[in-house]
Amino acid sequence: MKTLAIVLAVGAGALAGSAPVAHVGAWLQSPAGEPAWAEVKWPFGLDQWGVGRAFVCMPAACGVRIDLYIRPKIGFCNCATGVSDDAELERVGDTEILGAKTQAKDPGRPIKIGWMQGLSRRYRVLDGSAGGNVLSVAVNDECDVVVALAMGDGEPAAIEPTVMAFLNSKPMVLWAKKELGLEFIRRDF
Repeated sequence: MKTLAIVLAVGAGALAGSAPVAHVGAWLQSPAGEPAWAEVKWPFGLDQWGVGRAFVCMPAACGVRIDLYIRPKIGFCNCATGVSDDAELERVGDTEILGAKTQAKDPGRPIKIGWMQGLSRRYRVLDGSAGGNVLSVAVNDECDVVVALAMGDGEPAAIEPTVMAFLNSKPMVLWAKKELGLEFIRRDF
């Protein structure tokens, strides 16, 4: 009987630990009234930050195709000010992984994802690749930053609300906490 209780306790703990992952899959496949995002393979080469997660939302769910790439960069953010100006967003953002020259369309805008704050900024890809338009997002927790890069068939201003809603979803915020090593420390989301 004691063995059965231990097995049940371990099994329940394993299920509880996997709940966010199962929730991500369910949210991505069949959301009610929200875009359906599918996780795909990271398409970029390996660099000092490793690979991240890649998602796609098709036109049937999002109006246009949106490709989204997100990853943490541990210890890479300005610890004193975070991602609070365009220079810091340019430094930590992932626009360089496109392998193309980009030009900012406008100044960065303050954003909040979960408990983190930072900036988003719209870019034009000058060589015509990547659909021509990109949205760069960076938010930080002290010295760590989570960056996202979205490319869509439409203008970045049109895809930004959809991208921000996905990044602010509970499964993605829980993923960010886990990647930043905060899953058992912070409980404010």
